[in-house]
Amino acid sequence: MGEVQLDYLVPASDLAPYVTLFYHFRAAIPLFDELERADHAQFRFRLSAGEADYRFPDGSCQSAAPSHIIGATSGAIRTRAAGPVEVFGMGLTPAGWDALVGGDASTMTNCVLDADALFGPTVAETAARLRAMAGDRLAMAAVVEPLLRTLVATANGATLAFVQAVDAWLAGAVSPVIEDLVAATGLSRRHVERRCNALYGAPPKVLARKYRALRAAVAMASGATFDPGLIDGFYDQSHMIREIKQFTGLTPKRLREEPGVLAQLTISQRRALAGQVHPIISGT
Repeated sequence: MGEVQLDYLVPASDLAPYVTLFYHFRAAIPLFDELERADHAQFRFRLSAGEADYRFPDGSCQSAAPSHIIGATSGAIRTRAAGPVEVFGMGLTPAGWDALVGGDASTMTNCVLDADALFGPTVAETAARLRAMAGDRLAMAAVVEPLLRTLVATANGATLAFVQAVDAWLAGAVSPVIEDLVAATGLSRRHVERRCNALYGAPPKVLARKYRALRAAVAMASGATFDPGLIDGFYDQSHMIREIKQFTGLTPKRLREEPGVLAQLTISQRRALAGQVHPIISGT
């Protein structure tokens, strides 16, 4: 595991509504090839040379520019990059997606976007400065934060309030029901579903499935044995296994016995941030 390192950094309070976490990833190996769980959209600066690509749940394989954005993912993806690999990146909350990228997130799920094409030469300039940071993630975050503040300067307050309501709904129950979200937002069911598609890339029902499966996966990877409490909201144990595999790429047995380095680091380090970030981030 010493050859692969992943360190997280909690964003500044003014950026927390738009960024889940900053992270610095290094892999001192000839080829990095592992599964990544379904997640929020990601903004990544690949600081090392070499090509990289992602294989998505629909079977498509897409190459990634050195600086790129990945839309929200509907299931586990496979990441391949020529090593050694170094990446500085950040998760984008749905409000962050709306402020930075805009557009209907459901049309850009499982999709890689060229950040230079989206945001212009400032991205390449930022990437060049990051390469000079010599692995100091605090300095890296300080370089990226001004770019992010510029990009989110026109963020929509109504969007942020809606995202906060949805995140609270997702974190508030193992299997949240959409009627509670409708009541919390004061919007019609159809409007809620449209907004979730546009911001999260999926309707509320799929989001509830995604985060239920990810929470169960974290419990399994953390050593929990099978018990009835873990299948609350699943039809049965077989259903739970299928859902966990869809959203993590691994069965509960694999998560417990041989989860892979990236899954181990992601789960353990995000859990360690409980109380510092939203439960939907630390608990999944």
